[in-house]
Amino acid sequence: MIRDVIKYFFIFIVLVLTQGLILNNIELGGYINPYLYVLFILLLPFETPPWITLIVAFLLGITIDTFTSTLGVHTSATIFLAFARKYVLKLIEPRGGYEFGTEPNIQYMGLNWFIIYSISLVFLHHFFLFFVESFKFSQFFSTLGRALLSSFFTLVLIFIVQLFNYKPGVRK
Repeated sequence: MIRDVIKYFFIFIVLVLTQGLILNNIELGGYINPYLYVLFILLLPFETPPWITLIVAFLLGITIDTFTSTLGVHTSATIFLAFARKYVLKLIEPRGGYEFGTEPNIQYMGLNWFIIYSISLVFLHHFFLFFVESFKFSQFFSTLGRALLSSFFTLVLIFIVQLFNYKPGVRK
């Protein structure tokens, strides 16, 4: 238990520092902003109670907002992500349910499952984030374009991170 808390605390720190110090300085044409920090919410264990997921999402979002001076935009989007996670997990749940002790990653759940899971949640997060940021439906298509492009590049980064953590032949 304590080992898992330390592991996730380390992941939290690494993702926040990577986002705040490196990725926030990357903006390609005003349309592409990779937000790798969402990976933290995606990687939380299946057994994590929804209320803890929401609290962790709040802490993650407020930390990113502190780095970016965005006054709650990332906090609201990250809380939305944590809220939606429960329903996405329920929609894509395997027939026998999730095994106790498994984690939502490529290693344990397989590539197809992880693709559906990550694309769904990353797009929902980015869609919510960019629409809260612009707060105009008159810019619907440009905001949708930003959400799609940023989601794509965020997903590329997420899959790169997953591939670096992949150990062939090791499954719980």
